[in-house]
Amino acid sequence: MMDFDDFGSNLPGTPLSQADKAAAVLLAMGKGVAGKLLKYFTQAELQTIIASAQTLRSIPPDELNQLVNEFEDLFTEGAGLMDNAKAIESILEEGLTPEEVDGLLGRRTAFQTYEESIWDQLQDADPDFIAKFLMREHPQTVAYILSMLPSSFGAKVLLKLPESRRADVMNRTVNLKNVSQKAAQIIENRVQELIAEIAAERNSVGSAKVADLMNELDKPQVDTLLNSLETISKSAVEKVRPKIFLFEDLLAMPQRSRVLLLNDVSGDVLTMALRGASMEIRECVLSAISPRQRRMIESDLATGTTGINPREIAIARRAVAQEAIRLANSGQIQLKEAEGDAPQAA
Repeated sequence: MMDFDDFGSNLPGTPLSQADKAAAVLLAMGKGVAGKLLKYFTQAELQTIIASAQTLRSIPPDELNQLVNEFEDLFTEGAGLMDNAKAIESILEEGLTPEEVDGLLGRRTAFQTYEESIWDQLQDADPDFIAKFLMREHPQTVAYILSMLPSSFGAKVLLKLPESRRADVMNRTVNLKNVSQKAAQIIENRVQELIAEIAAERNSVGSAKVADLMNELDKPQVDTLLNSLETISKSAVEKVRPKIFLFEDLLAMPQRSRVLLLNDVSGDVLTMALRGASMEIRECVLSAISPRQRRMIESDLATGTTGINPREIAIARRAVAQEAIRLANSGQIQLKEAEGDAPQAA
């Protein structure tokens, strides 16, 4: 931290404050040298110096030389200080980032700060959650929101929308004209409501914890627990059920996601997981793997479940479900069809 309390004490003319003296020295140094010194000041000191520079009185050369006599070779006789506000801005730009300069000079309006903050908050959310929210909005509103999101995150959200709506939304986004400030404010108010929903969802750790526990159980056990919970609170079941994914839920997974998932699971695990499974779930899995692997698994399944420990079957099914959850959390697959998409044939 640079201490500017020791700058000269008995200068002629109207007394200068310590901040005035610091501003005068910086202004006299020139951008190159002054810019390098900025890092030695605290944020509060910089703001004080900026305020002083903008109201600094004219300083004659002799007074200036007394202030900076240790740097007198940098000044020419007759030089004074003019256009201080512009000069201090130029110095700041030499040593600080554009964002830091804007912040110190108060350039960013309250609306701009608000506008940036809501999109920053939004891009940290779950694309699935955002897509579900957008499904309730007019396509033109969706187009505006997508246009405001960072490209990489906006692309993820777009892919979560039903395929039947993507083309319309993309067309509206491409042809989006200037949005009036009033319309933008209305939309951003809706985004604020979305942010509140996201915060509430993130704070709902209880339902996530219960779902994590249930994901470790078999389907009959989960069904029993959910039925028991429903007798107490239907809303609690509605919060927990979407977070549960079991082996049998492969039936609701899009075919493309099933293929990606099962490509990561070994044949031995799949064979064990399919033992004793219904014909529906068996066909669902076998239709998503290669013909060669299918023939091998079908041959192994022909031996039945004689001598197989039921616990080994449960462990294999849980392994498939956990891998599905992992891939879904990383955005590689979908656990369920997006609302509005037609189920794909297995």
